[in-house]
Amino acid sequence: MPDIEKYGEDTFEAIKHCTSDGTEFWYARELRKALHYTEYNKFLPVIQKAMTACEKSGNSVKDHFALVSEMVGIGSGAIREMDSYMLSRYACYLIVMSADESKEVIALGKTYFAVKTRQQELIDDYEQLSEDQKRIATRSEMKKHNKSLAEAAQNAGVETNLDFAIFQNNGYMGLYGGLCKRDIAKNKGLKPTDDILDNMGSTELAANLFRATQTDEKLRRDNIQGKENANRTHYEVGSKVRQTIAELGGTMPEDLPTPIKSVKKLEAEQKKLTNGNDKRKK
Repeated sequence: MPDIEKYGEDTFEAIKHCTSDGTEFWYARELRKALHYTEYNKFLPVIQKAMTACEKSGNSVKDHFALVSEMVGIGSGAIREMDSYMLSRYACYLIVMSADESKEVIALGKTYFAVKTRQQELIDDYEQLSEDQKRIATRSEMKKHNKSLAEAAQNAGVETNLDFAIFQNNGYMGLYGGLCKRDIAKNKGLKPTDDILDNMGSTELAANLFRATQTDEKLRRDNIQGKENANRTHYEVGSKVRQTIAELGGTMPEDLPTPIKSVKKLEAEQKKLTNGNDKRKK
């Protein structure tokens, strides 16, 4: 996965604000500049589109898009109070998903806000977790989203087990530069029966989570029909994620190290430790 933290510090993290209780937010006018929109009036339709997406997803628009006044520089050192929005991280995510895809910075923003939003959904203090804890948390989220992806694929016409295997391979090939599931397992030195997702580090899992969630959303949003179109969509989304990794100077997923222990083994060890602590308490 790309070095999202480094890029974020230079752009999106640099314009992040926090309320007195520690709640993070972004100002719409500052985000407009970061996303290379020349005028705020041209950025407003993107915000409106994101607000509609927020409402359709069942979330409260007011909780994520709060109308406020922002002090804005107007030249010669003068500043003026102008209407703006306080945006949550989720609001920023919806905005970059609705923005002009021809802008290179939009692809980078999609990766940053999407991954950070998913991490926040997993657990509030994600960055404070150990690598093993991140792997367990992200793998759990991956299982949940793979079920949703399978449902979206089925609705598109991916019906049999063979169809779904081909569909999944298209996503892997897009993300891994042409490598299919079997190739990835071979590169990792795994047995054919081993689960490749269980044998990924948190960075590689995050890339695959992004691939799965974005394919799921695109299949549903664009009402993709036909298994060939579904396969093509999965491949294209995987390729886009790979392209973004390259643009950010990140390590390609196939070049990331394979952890010594699988997630399944980590979960078994965690369960054993928890059971042992419970017995000692008794």
